[in-house]
Amino acid sequence: MCVILCILKPGPQAKTWSWGLLKPGPQAKTWSWGLLKPGPQAKTWSWGLLKPGPQAKTWSWGLLKPGPQAKTWSWGLLKPGPEAKTWDLKMNHNSMKSHDSVFSNGRRPLTPPPKTCFLLHQVTMDDFELSCKGLYRAMNIREKYMRLAFQRFPNITSQYLREMEGEPFLFTSPPKKGEDPFDVNALPKNLGYVARMKDGVIYVYDDQAAADKGQPRALPCTDYDTFIDDMNFLIALIAQGPTKTYTHRRLKFLMSKFNVHEMLNEMEELKELKNNPHRDFYNCRKVDTHIHAAACMNQKHLLRFIKHSYRVDAERVVRKVDGKDVTLKELFQGLNLHPYDLTVDSLDVHAGRQTFQRFDKFNAKYNPVGASELRDLYMKTENHLDGEYFATIIKEVASDLEDAKYQYAEPRLSIYGCNPSEWTKLSGWFVRHKVFSPQFKWMIQVPRIYDVFKARNFVPHFGKMLENIFLPVFQATIDPHSNPDLSLFLQHVTGFDSVDDESKHSGHMFCTKSPKPEEWDIAKNPSYTYYIYYMYANIAMLNQLRRERGMNTFLFRPHCGEAGAVTHLLAAFMTADNIAHGLNLKKSPVLQYLYFLGQIPVAMSPLSNNSLFLEYAKNPLLEFHKKGLVVSLSTDDPMQFHYTKEPLMEEYAIAAQVFKLSTCDMCEISRSSVLQSALSDEEKTHFLGEHYLKEGPEGNDIRKTNVAQIRMAYRYETLCYELNLIKEGVKAE
Repeated sequence: MCVILCILKPGPQAKTWSWGLLKPGPQAKTWSWGLLKPGPQAKTWSWGLLKPGPQAKTWSWGLLKPGPQAKTWSWGLLKPGPEAKTWDLKMNHNSMKSHDSVFSNGRRPLTPPPKTCFLLHQVTMDDFELSCKGLYRAMNIREKYMRLAFQRFPNITSQYLREMEGEPFLFTSPPKKGEDPFDVNALPKNLGYVARMKDGVIYVYDDQAAADKGQPRALPCTDYDTFIDDMNFLIALIAQGPTKTYTHRRLKFLMSKFNVHEMLNEMEELKELKNNPHRDFYNCRKVDTHIHAAACMNQKHLLRFIKHSYRVDAERVVRKVDGKDVTLKELFQGLNLHPYDLTVDSLDVHAGRQTFQRFDKFNAKYNPVGASELRDLYMKTENHLDGEYFATIIKEVASDLEDAKYQYAEPRLSIYGCNPSEWTKLSGWFVRHKVFSPQFKWMIQVPRIYDVFKARNFVPHFGKMLENIFLPVFQATIDPHSNPDLSLFLQHVTGFDSVDDESKHSGHMFCTKSPKPEEWDIAKNPSYTYYIYYMYANIAMLNQLRRERGMNTFLFRPHCGEAGAVTHLLAAFMTADNIAHGLNLKKSPVLQYLYFLGQIPVAMSPLSNNSLFLEYAKNPLLEFHKKGLVVSLSTDDPMQFHYTKEPLMEEYAIAAQVFKLSTCDMCEISRSSVLQSALSDEEKTHFLGEHYLKEGPEGNDIRKTNVAQIRMAYRYETLCYELNLIKEGVKAE
């Protein structure tokens, strides 16, 4: 008896070639790891761990081509039997070659997994069933809150959850070429409704009498106590031992599975792309899904604009100080500066090693040469020039994107909640300077800085801040002609974001005993979850009203998971359409697996994280991509992190080099960015194909996306299999 590590050709009884670790025995009863070609009884090629037996009744893990009865190539854990009746954990070769027949009914029926636990490795059947039931309920919770706010939920997941079919999410189409995007004549009439805040949420009443009686319209809304119960269940779920073990092992399996998929199919994917005419990575549409308007230009662009403005407007009055006019020339003289001497180094807006784990220093980088006066002048919408310089910079950035043709962006503008006139001023700036571009889809970001406003006596309580943020939008929705500029601006707004330093700990735990927003009059800042819930509740109510009026609705897309507790990601799982950053998903296997099952998009910014919270090489972007999470690349703040005129392409180029991404990988990420974005249905149809809403390869038009059908088949069948496992666990007795 011996153990051999070599290349071996056993005798005539087996007639096999093998490579790896072999323990030969009589009559070819061997344990082997490597490449084997069994004899005529099986006629199979296999790679992996095999225990051969008579008549090819074998357990194997690897690549198999069964005999004429099956005629399939498969990879996974297989238990062959007579007539090639096998359990296949991956996909068959036919699904790669004949997508139309396999996916013609919209979803490929999968073979159910065996009623044993040999797939799960150290997970008992009881733990398996417990984990599946918890994950099943968690996905139902997310679906409930997505439906309530008219946000997106994947159809395939909905089918497996056996819930009602979701209607497609609709956006107001952008203005066509030749149409005036600022035409007020098309605004709908006044409904006469009344909007009032109660317990932190804006409610809509039919008229003043109904408002006085406290009888709101019967619009579906979130229930506070139910939300707390759902959140507590999810908190318990992510800490549950069996579920953590199960999800950890499933995620490891997904990673290994993709690695082997790459080894087997990388050249086939490349061959598909080479045979695809006209389309390549450069002319695939890609969207910068996370970018802040105040830093949407690079540092050289800002420097060049400052010098140009000084040359043409040196004697122009740009400020008033104590009632005295201050020209641009006098402003620079007061700072002991001359624009001619400025460089990108002296401008000092670029983040570096000194900003790592220092969010305070990063925020200071928004002040050119450390002067808040220049920030107010060049990067604000409210100043003596009514934000003219800022509007010009943004239009120049938009012009660059229009020249590039294939790049889009979703810049964020700030609403703070200090006073109710903010919306009027911001929309007035937008309309006055005609800051419109088909390459831009605007979003509103709300900084979580109530404590700052309370300390300065800007707001009496947190409820007033919420009212300042949402009540003007409700009023413009009810009567668009009462504020036509805001009504026009809202047609171009696609969603809300919640921003600030997540690493700041509030010390408050959101629960049933938490004070209502009108009662929150202390100087302390509410917790992240508190902000998220009340923003979501108001957005959901607003979307109900706007949907009734046939207006565009809004997505909730907060910053989440960059730092802080994993409960932030839990709150976003319940309420957000998609998130930005998501780094902390790697700390919670349960949440990471739930984000995979729900296909919740994550906009990742590795260059931004590299300067603030996480070194580039440690970024989980590649890990998430391999496991099947929906990730996109974004720039965050080009002024702080990028050098070139095309910061999004810079982001892709660096990721491709560091992570060794293939062309198919980059095109898949580009496609995900378009799906994640708030581009209209008309635009997505043009960019991705008319069937983009369908699942799997059937929804992929390679002529437009340059994503291989093999890759799409792999992603679809992998997701189907994981969902099927959950279903089998829930149904098990």
